[in-house]
Amino acid sequence: MRIKVVLAALTLALVPVATPAVATAAANPYERGPAPTAATVEASRGTFAVTSAAVARQSNFGGGTVYTPTSDLTFGAVAVSPGFTATQTSVAHFGPRLASYGFVVITINTLSGFDDPDSRGRQLLAALDYVVRTNPRVDASRLAVMGHSMGGGGALRASATRPALQASIPMAGWHTTKSWSTVQVPTLVLGGQNDPTAPNSQHSTPFYNSITAAPDKAFLELRGGDHSAPRSDNVTVRKYTLSWLKRFVDDDVRYDQFLCPAPAPNTLISAYRDTCPHA
Repeated sequence: MRIKVVLAALTLALVPVATPAVATAAANPYERGPAPTAATVEASRGTFAVTSAAVARQSNFGGGTVYTPTSDLTFGAVAVSPGFTATQTSVAHFGPRLASYGFVVITINTLSGFDDPDSRGRQLLAALDYVVRTNPRVDASRLAVMGHSMGGGGALRASATRPALQASIPMAGWHTTKSWSTVQVPTLVLGGQNDPTAPNSQHSTPFYNSITAAPDKAFLELRGGDHSAPRSDNVTVRKYTLSWLKRFVDDDVRYDQFLCPAPAPNTLISAYRDTCPHA
C-alpha cells in the first residue's frame, strides 16, 4: 500500500500545473467609477461625492466655482465657460454632475459679460492652469474645455491654442472664424436644430466640417433645440458630454458603446455625425 501511495505522489508531481494567464495589457489607470450603463450615463449624478469651493476673480479670468470628487485619486479637469452676457450660473449644472463621475470641474465667470470668444478661450485655459496649480487632485496631463455660445467659440479657440488638451465640447458655439483646421483636440460639437442665434448652417456645421486635423470629432444636433438647448440639463446632453469626456480625457473605452456606432436620428437627435470607430 505504501508503494502505491509513493507512486501516486510521483505521478502527480509529473503532471504540469496550470498557471494563471498573464494579462497582456495593464488596466487603464484613468478609469474612474463603475462600468457605465444606459441608465447611468443619463443619470443626474454619478458615484462620487462632491465638494465645491468658490474661486475669487483672478487677473486672467473672472473666478468661478471648483467642484472636486471626494477621493484620494487624481482626476482629469474640465473648464466650462458661459455665453455672451451670461454668468457661470447658466452652466453651473455641469459642475456637480461631471465631478460626481470623476472629474474636477471649474465653471467660470468671464472678466466681462461682453468678452469675445477668443478672450473666453484664453480664460478657459487660465482657469485650467489655476486648478492645476491649486488642486492636488488634478492630473495636469488630462484637461478639457467646454462652453456655450461665445463660450463654445472660446472652447474652439482654446483647442486651437493648446493642442495638448484631451477634449473640447463647444455647445451652440458662436465664432466669426469658421475654419478650425488646426484643431487637433477630439471635439464634440453640440447644436440645436432651431437655433436662431448661432444657426448650425453658419456655426456648428462649418466648425465640425473644418476640423480635419483632430483624430476624432462628432456633431450632435438636438431635435427642435433652440440656442440654450445644447447646454441645458437634459438626458441627451448628459449622455453625450459625459461619454465624450470619459472616452477622451480618461481614455475609458467602456464609454465607446454610447458613441460608436453613431446614433441614428430619433425623437431627440435630428442629426449625428462621427469619425467612428474610436477604439
